[in-house]
Amino acid sequence: MSEIHPVVLCGGSGTRLWPRSRKTMPKPFLPLVGEETLFQATLGRAADPALFASPTVVTGAAHLSHVEAQLGGEASIIVEPEAKNTAAAIALAAARLPEDAVMLVCPSDHYIADVPAFHEAIRAAAALAREDYMVAFGITPTAPETGFGYIRRGEQIEGGYKIAQFVEKPDLERAMQFLASGEYSWNGGIFAFRAGAFMTELATHRPAIADAVSRSVEKGKSEGARFHPDAASFAKVQSESVDYAVMEETGRAAMVPVAMGWSDIGNWHALRDAREGDAEGNRAHGPVELVDCRNVLADSDGPRISAIGLENVAIVVDGDEVLVTSMEGAQKVGKLTGAASQ
Repeated sequence: MSEIHPVVLCGGSGTRLWPRSRKTMPKPFLPLVGEETLFQATLGRAADPALFASPTVVTGAAHLSHVEAQLGGEASIIVEPEAKNTAAAIALAAARLPEDAVMLVCPSDHYIADVPAFHEAIRAAAALAREDYMVAFGITPTAPETGFGYIRRGEQIEGGYKIAQFVEKPDLERAMQFLASGEYSWNGGIFAFRAGAFMTELATHRPAIADAVSRSVEKGKSEGARFHPDAASFAKVQSESVDYAVMEETGRAAMVPVAMGWSDIGNWHALRDAREGDAEGNRAHGPVELVDCRNVLADSDGPRISAIGLENVAIVVDGDEVLVTSMEGAQKVGKLTGAASQ
C-alpha cells in the first residue's frame, strides 16, 4: 500500500473555549486533553512511517509561529494568504501533491480516544479513495447531538457505504430520530480522496475555485518548508466548505463508519466529556476544591476554585478572566464580548 498523505487544516479561533482559547493562542495549540496539544496529537495519529508520508499543514500567518513551534518533525506548510474555508484549503494541498497521492484531511483540533480504530478506518477509506471515491469518515453517534451535521448511509460497498444524503444540523427531535434509525453518522469533517480526483471534482462543480487555487499555486513561492500561494490569485477564491463545494455535489461520495471516541472539543461541555472524571463525574484541573458537586468542570491556571453543591457547570479561570456557565449554555460562550475581542 502506498503512503497516505496527512493534510492538517489549522485555522479558527476556538472562541467557544474562551477564556482558555483566544485568537492569539487558539485551541489547536493548547494541551486541553492530556499533555500534548490537540495539534500535536493530530500529527501523532498520522506519524507511522509505514502508513503515512510527512504531513502537509495548511494554516494562516496568524498561526504560523504556533505551527512551527509544535511540529516536531518534517512537514510542508502552506501559508494561506487569507481564510477561504475548507474547499480552498484542501485544494491548495491537493494542487501541491502528486495526482495519485491519497490525502487524509484532518482538522487540527479534534480528539480521538481510539487511535487503532481510526487507523483501521483510514485503511478502508484509502482503498476507496484509490477508486476515486470522495470519502467522509462517518462518526458513530453516541447521543442525539444538534451541533453536528449528519451523513445518511446508502448502498453498501466494499469497505464502506455510498452516501445517500448529507443532513444539516438537526433539531433535537430529528436528531433523536436519526439516532434511533441507525442509518446516520456524524459528519466529523475528516475526509480521504486522491489529490487528482479531488481537483477534478472541484473543477467540475466549482470551476472558479479550482482555477483560482491552481493559479495561486502556480504563481506561489517556496521559502524553506513554507509555501506561500500567490495572494492576488487566492483573493479571487470564493469561500465555501468542502461539504457544499464537493461532497454534496459529487456522484462518488462514500463514507466509512467508525467508532473511535471522537470529539471536536467544540465547547466546554465537549471538553468535560473528553476528560477523565472522578466518581461524581467532576473534572478538576489546577487548584480546585469541589464539595457535593456533580459533573462539574473546574479549570484554573492560578487562583483557587472552590465550589459547593453545583451540577453540570463549567468554571474556568485564565489569567484575569473568569468564566462560569451551565453546560447548556456552553454553546453560547463565543458570543461573549470577551471571547469575540481577545
